[in-house]
Amino acid sequence: MTASATPCTSRRPVRLTLYLPIAEGIVDGSIPRWEEVLALARHAESVGFDGVALGEHFFARFGEHPVGAWDCWSWLAGLAATTERVTLTALVTCTNYRNPALIAKMAETVDAMSGGRFVLGVGAGWLQDEFDAFGFPFDHRVDRFAEAIHIIHGLLRTGRVDFTGQYYQVCELELRPRGPRPSGPPILVGTTGPRMLRLAARYADVWDTNFRPADELPALQATLDAACAEEDRAPATIARSASVTLSLAGESNSFGMPAQLSGTPDEVAASLRAYATAGFSDVVVSLTPCTPEGIDEFLPVLDLLDHEP
Repeated sequence: MTASATPCTSRRPVRLTLYLPIAEGIVDGSIPRWEEVLALARHAESVGFDGVALGEHFFARFGEHPVGAWDCWSWLAGLAATTERVTLTALVTCTNYRNPALIAKMAETVDAMSGGRFVLGVGAGWLQDEFDAFGFPFDHRVDRFAEAIHIIHGLLRTGRVDFTGQYYQVCELELRPRGPRPSGPPILVGTTGPRMLRLAARYADVWDTNFRPADELPALQATLDAACAEEDRAPATIARSASVTLSLAGESNSFGMPAQLSGTPDEVAASLRAYATAGFSDVVVSLTPCTPEGIDEFLPVLDLLDHEP
């Protein structure tokens, strides 16, 4: 099972997903509105992106400046009903923000709304300001995640779970009704930590690099492969997804994150092919500027990937 519900364009070496902005300040320093993000998603779909992704953050402070974001699940449901082809990915939802059985229910619902185009990305969370502001517990995040993904995986794959843990309990729970896929949507784990990689090896269909620099990826892949061996699982059964910041002009995004990929369309296309050579089936692009014009400037890269050997 791969990160996409639909195959990549015929000769494209990797599937390309566009990371959509739903936080304040990302699009021209303004608050992204639903109509704008929907237009971006539809434009990305029309020009040939394989998927779109939304992150999950609610609130953060960068210095003295608070930043908020829309709820990604509400917008994923909206995109499920208003797009036709692209894969929709939660990249990633924090299992410590909701009951895990509820997350499984939400994932199955969005997958049904989209006709089987949803990928459930999950992680343990990291932004303590956000946890503190909303009153979510920040302690034992990986322990909590381990119980949560056990419940989520069991519900999506078998439709039922009975589990009593230290943090979560579900009693003879059945996931009903079921969506369009008998085993539910793919599960993506976005992480780089050793314990989390072990959990990815146990439960995930897809692993995402969480915007790590390219020179760190071989060691992370080796750690995941070793975890797969410990779990008696073939490493090739986990799809690899690389999240990257990209600007043809080399601009940092609105939060000051530098572009990991930049240059001419030929240079960027070559960099994306290198991910495929390294074993990645998917690349999630956080594009600067993420506007209709920015997408159009990226079109030569798509063309090169689709038509060059």
